[in-house]
Order: sequence, then C-alpha cells, then structure tokens
Amino acid sequence: MKILILALSFISFTALGQGSYEMAVLKYQGGGDWYANPTALPNLIEFVNKELETDFKSEPAQVDVGSPELFNFPFIHMTGHGNVVFSGAEAENLRTYLIGGGFLHIDDNYGMDAFIRPEMKKVFPELEFVEIPFDHSIYQKPFVFPAGPPKVHEHDGLPAQGLGLFYDGRLVVYYTYQSDLGDGWEDQSVHKDSQETRLKALKMGANLVYHALISTEL
Repeated sequence: MKILILALSFISFTALGQGSYEMAVLKYQGGGDWYANPTALPNLIEFVNKELETDFKSEPAQVDVGSPELFNFPFIHMTGHGNVVFSGAEAENLRTYLIGGGFLHIDDNYGMDAFIRPEMKKVFPELEFVEIPFDHSIYQKPFVFPAGPPKVHEHDGLPAQGLGLFYDGRLVVYYTYQSDLGDGWEDQSVHKDSQETRLKALKMGANLVYHALISTEL
C-alpha cells in the first residue's frame, strides 16, 4: 500500500516534491457535518509546508471512510458537531488503513463525542481511548506542548484532552476533545481567535502531521 511507503520516512517524503501528496478530510454518514471548518486544513497545509518543508498539495482532498482511496493519504482529518455512522465495511476499511500505517486525527468540534466513541469501537473493538501522556513524542516534536493540546475554545469548563488509540504500540488515532483544535486552524476572520491562539493550534497540528510521517513503529 502506498501509505506504508509514505509513512516510513519524513525525509524521503519531503524529497519527492511536486505537491504529489495530499491530506484528506474524512467523509462519513449519519448526518454529522464532516465538512465543518472548511479553511482549517488548507491553513494547516500551508503552515506545515513552510515549517516542516513538506510538499503537500495546497487543497485537501475529501475521502469516504469506506473508499479504497483512503490508502492514498498519510494524514486523515475528521471533524464535526454531530452524528457519525460507520457501516461494517467502512469500519473494516478504516481499520485496515490504520493498521497498515495510516493516521487519523479526530477533532470534536463540540457535540461529536457521544457519537464517535461507539463508532470507533466498531473499528477497534479491542481498544479504548486513553489520555496520551504529556511526555509522548507527539507533544515534543517539532514543537513542545508540556501540558498537552492547546485549548482553543471554551464550552464546558473542561480541560483540553488528547486521547489516543494505540495499535501494537503505535498511536494510530489522535482525538482532540474539549480543544476545538481545528477552529484554531481556520481563517482568523471566522472565529476571531488571537494570533497567539491560532499559532499554538497550528503548531499542534504540525506535531500531528510530523508524527504521522515519521512514525517508525509500523
């Protein structure tokens, strides 16, 4: 699978150039707004292409969770405010992608949590979301986050959390909860967040992409 080659080496990935590779937004059924935050991923791509010297295409793709095209992308982003439904075949396709070297970032845009947890149980019935320790490499490189993911927007007075699913010791799913990380990636005019908040969010996003590209425990 193409994704295995892409995830093996950050250096070889960036050397390929020509904007040949893409990030993608995950499309899913159930009525949830998978298309939320339309400016988020383009801004993250621009940031990581500059800061990490990657060469992603400037516009992200959109890919169905059950599509074979899923395997073309080293980094998949999923967001929304509401319902999520995976069929059995979709769950199996996503599982195969993640076990094979893929990486999924789920960003609860407030209201998604109650739906995404049971759906991810279809993907990995044997796994539970765990809070990722602050000394994990995803918080260390290339930018340091000593207290985990940044808090972009306030909803319930709860701290931002970075939750993960680990398969055979490799972090395959990173789930930002009570953070609204993707909101921080959006154009400043959308949420009127400070430049400091937006920069923290983009740096955390860069850490996610970096992790997805250089993970060696494949």
